Amino acid sequence: MVKLPSSSSSAVAFVGTIFHIRRIHPRFVSSSSLQSKSAGDIPFLPDSFSQQEDDHEKPSEVLSAVAGGIVALGKFDALHIGHRELAVQASKVGTPYLLSFVGMAEVLGWEPRPPIVARCDRGRVLSSWAPYCGNVAPKECQIQFMSVRHLNPRQFVEKLAEDLGVCGVVAGENYRFGYKAAGDASELVRLCDEFGMGAYIINSVMDRHQDARNVNPYDLKERGQVSSTRVRHVLAEGDMKYVSDLLGRPHRLLLMIEDWENLTTTSSSTQRVSAPKSSLLNLPPKDGFYENCTLLVGEHKPVTCRVSIDTAHIHLEMDRAEFFDYDYSQNSQVLGIEFGELRVNCV
Repeated sequence: MVKLPSSSSSAVAFVGTIFHIRRIHPRFVSSSSLQSKSAGDIPFLPDSFSQQEDDHEKPSEVLSAVAGGIVALGKFDALHIGHRELAVQASKVGTPYLLSFVGMAEVLGWEPRPPIVARCDRGRVLSSWAPYCGNVAPKECQIQFMSVRHLNPRQFVEKLAEDLGVCGVVAGENYRFGYKAAGDASELVRLCDEFGMGAYIINSVMDRHQDARNVNPYDLKERGQVSSTRVRHVLAEGDMKYVSDLLGRPHRLLLMIEDWENLTTTSSSTQRVSAPKSSLLNLPPKDGFYENCTLLVGEHKPVTCRVSIDTAHIHLEMDRAEFFDYDYSQNSQVLGIEFGELRVNCV
């Protein structure tokens, strides 16, 4: 056990079993600029990594997004417990940020797929991490992958230090970076030291289930650690208890309902809402029937519901006595469904 420094003017670099503790020079950024974004916002830094940029001074609003902070590096698709641990370690050194890269599928020709966490729900998840991070909710900044894909490892770290003004980085032991993933964790530590930043490399958070069904034998990175790939596999199995363990929270599925009244039917004892899968904002579990779920709509009281998912639709059924008197005049509304641990009759 190693105690991290409490001041943001110190940083820790960890490789294997060797710890290097050194002083780094804090970058002076006004507190007001660091707090200008709300917890739900995800700032984009589209130009800060561009190879075509000139030598003109960067706008202060770009620099203020992460300047002076400690950034955790990754894709952060699932925002699972491994990602949370990166944020926890960053918070022990300074102001924690997630610096994630988006648009990889389009650039690399991957097949598009729905996110595990709906974009509009990411701020809520990060806010829930505050108790683990010294009561500070990590903020997220996203960078278009296109703007960094051709940077070699040294150029990448130089941009972090010189253009974004971060004080340090946190990454997992298997983190790769730079063009064609040429850099590894050891090189990240070396380059951060060269550019006056701290680096902290943490061990992977392992999946305590170690379920062989969810390990791809052809993926050399799959050594039993918690990963977004593993979360997707477990969702495809419909095992929501397992999904909750990997995420550190219940999986929340969001739907955009644009015609609530026409999608709702009422019987003497139940209220039923049926919506097409095209209304989903993130990845659902396996088709089947799920008990012990919770329906969330705005500020209304959560309602216990049962969820049935088939090839084309998702159906919610609530006891009418529990269902709130909803205002059907709303043209569109986001529904949230949190899945309990019981799954029945999946097909």
